[in-house]
Amino acid sequence: MSICGIEIKGSEAIFAIATLEDGTPQHRAITTKKIALEEDDEAANVKAFAAQVGAFVQANGIQRIAIKKRSKKGEFAGGPTTFKIEGVLQLLEHCEVTLLSPQTINAQNKKHNFALPATLNKYQHEAFKAACSALMKK
Repeated sequence: MSICGIEIKGSEAIFAIATLEDGTPQHRAITTKKIALEEDDEAANVKAFAAQVGAFVQANGIQRIAIKKRSKKGEFAGGPTTFKIEGVLQLLEHCEVTLLSPQTINAQNKKHNFALPATLNKYQHEAFKAACSALMKK
Protein backbone atom coordinates (compact mmCIF):
# COMPACT_ATOMS: atom_id res chain seq x y z
CA MET A 1 0.00 0.00 0.00
CA SER A 2 1.24 3.48 -0.80
CA ILE A 3 0.02 6.94 0.13
CA CYS A 4 0.88 10.29 -1.39
CA GLY A 5 1.52 12.90 1.27
CA ILE A 6 0.91 16.49 0.26
CA GLU A 7 1.89 19.74 1.91
CA ILE A 8 0.32 22.85 0.41
CA LYS A 9 2.63 25.84 0.71
CA GLY A 10 1.83 29.15 -0.94
CA SER A 11 0.72 28.27 -4.46
CA GLU A 12 2.38 24.82 -4.57
CA ALA A 13 1.32 21.29 -3.77
CA ILE A 14 4.42 19.38 -2.59
CA PHE A 15 4.35 15.58 -3.00
CA ALA A 16 6.05 12.61 -1.32
CA ILE A 17 4.98 8.98 -1.62
CA ALA A 18 5.40 6.51 1.24
CA THR A 19 4.90 2.75 1.05
CA LEU A 20 4.67 0.30 3.93
CA GLU A 21 7.31 -2.44 3.78
CA ASP A 22 7.66 -4.84 6.72
CA GLY A 23 5.73 -2.41 8.92
CA THR A 24 8.13 0.45 8.17
CA PRO A 25 7.34 3.44 5.93
CA GLN A 26 9.67 3.74 2.93
CA HIS A 27 10.03 6.58 0.44
CA ARG A 28 9.12 5.86 -3.19
CA ALA A 29 11.01 8.21 -5.48
CA ILE A 30 8.98 10.12 -8.08
CA THR A 31 9.99 12.57 -10.78
CA THR A 32 7.29 15.19 -10.06
CA LYS A 33 7.92 16.60 -6.60
CA LYS A 34 5.60 19.63 -6.73
CA ILE A 35 3.02 21.31 -8.93
CA ALA A 36 2.30 25.04 -8.75
CA LEU A 37 -0.96 26.91 -9.30
CA GLU A 38 0.01 30.24 -10.83
CA GLU A 39 -2.43 33.15 -11.23
CA ASP A 40 -5.31 31.38 -9.51
CA ASP A 41 -7.73 34.18 -10.50
CA GLU A 42 -7.86 32.68 -14.00
CA ALA A 43 -10.23 29.71 -14.33
CA ALA A 44 -8.08 28.27 -17.13
CA ASN A 45 -5.08 28.10 -14.78
CA VAL A 46 -7.09 26.29 -12.08
CA LYS A 47 -8.35 23.81 -14.69
CA ALA A 48 -4.80 23.30 -15.97
CA PHE A 49 -3.59 22.70 -12.40
CA ALA A 50 -6.40 20.17 -11.85
CA ALA A 51 -5.44 18.38 -15.08
CA GLN A 52 -1.76 18.27 -14.06
CA VAL A 53 -2.57 16.87 -10.62
CA GLY A 54 -5.00 14.34 -12.13
CA ALA A 55 -2.33 13.18 -14.59
CA PHE A 56 0.23 12.92 -11.74
CA VAL A 57 -2.14 10.81 -9.62
CA GLN A 58 -2.99 8.52 -12.53
CA ALA A 59 0.64 8.14 -13.70
CA ASN A 60 1.78 7.12 -10.22
CA GLY A 61 -1.19 4.85 -9.43
CA ILE A 62 -2.15 6.85 -6.35
CA GLN A 63 -5.38 5.81 -4.63
CA ARG A 64 -4.90 7.49 -1.24
CA ILE A 65 -3.79 11.03 -0.45
CA ALA A 66 -2.98 12.55 2.95
CA ILE A 67 -2.92 16.35 3.06
CA LYS A 68 -1.32 18.32 5.88
CA LYS A 69 -4.17 20.53 7.01
CA ARG A 70 -3.69 24.29 7.31
CA SER A 71 -5.28 26.50 9.90
CA LYS A 72 -8.34 28.49 8.78
CA LYS A 73 -7.66 31.38 11.14
CA GLY A 74 -4.96 32.79 13.35
CA GLU A 75 -1.31 33.61 12.83
CA PHE A 76 -0.53 30.53 10.69
CA ALA A 77 -3.73 30.59 8.62
CA GLY A 78 -3.49 29.31 5.06
CA GLY A 79 -4.00 31.76 2.22
CA PRO A 80 -6.93 31.61 -0.20
CA THR A 81 -4.85 29.88 -2.90
CA THR A 82 -3.98 27.02 -0.54
CA PHE A 83 -7.66 26.31 0.08
CA LYS A 84 -8.35 26.40 -3.66
CA ILE A 85 -5.58 23.82 -4.17
CA GLU A 86 -7.05 21.68 -1.38
CA GLY A 87 -10.48 21.80 -3.04
CA VAL A 88 -9.03 20.66 -6.37
CA LEU A 89 -7.26 17.76 -4.61
CA GLN A 90 -10.44 16.71 -2.78
CA LEU A 91 -12.32 16.54 -6.10
CA LEU A 92 -9.93 13.99 -7.64
CA GLU A 93 -11.68 10.93 -9.05
CA HIS A 94 -10.88 7.42 -7.73
CA CYS A 95 -8.85 8.81 -4.85
CA GLU A 96 -9.45 8.75 -1.09
CA VAL A 97 -8.35 12.09 0.39
CA THR A 98 -7.66 12.55 4.11
CA LEU A 99 -6.82 15.78 5.92
CA LEU A 100 -4.40 15.42 8.83
CA SER A 101 -3.77 18.13 11.39
CA PRO A 102 -0.17 19.12 12.15
CA GLN A 103 -0.75 17.88 15.72
CA THR A 104 -1.73 14.40 14.46
CA ILE A 105 1.30 14.26 12.16
CA ASN A 106 3.63 15.31 14.99
CA ALA A 107 2.09 12.78 17.39
CA GLN A 108 2.48 9.94 14.86
CA ASN A 109 6.05 11.06 14.12
CA LYS A 110 6.88 11.06 17.83
CA LYS A 111 5.30 7.63 18.31
CA HIS A 112 6.89 5.92 15.26
CA ASN A 113 9.94 8.16 14.66
CA PHE A 114 9.77 8.32 10.84
CA ALA A 115 13.23 8.26 9.29
CA LEU A 116 13.61 10.94 6.64
CA PRO A 117 15.47 9.29 3.74
CA ALA A 118 18.25 11.05 1.85
CA THR A 119 16.23 10.63 -1.37
CA LEU A 120 13.83 13.33 -0.11
CA ASN A 121 14.42 17.02 -0.69
CA LYS A 122 14.16 19.11 2.47
CA TYR A 123 10.97 20.80 1.24
CA GLN A 124 9.31 17.34 0.95
CA HIS A 125 9.78 16.39 4.61
CA GLU A 126 6.35 17.53 5.82
CA ALA A 127 4.59 15.82 2.90
CA PHE A 128 6.47 12.58 3.68
CA LYS A 129 5.54 12.81 7.37
CA ALA A 130 1.88 13.27 6.36
CA ALA A 131 2.05 10.14 4.18
CA CYS A 132 3.74 8.12 6.94
CA SER A 133 1.20 9.30 9.51
CA ALA A 134 -1.68 8.16 7.31
CA LEU A 135 0.02 4.80 6.67
CA MET A 136 0.55 4.13 10.38
CA LYS A 137 -2.89 5.42 11.40
CA LYS A 138 -4.89 2.96 9.26
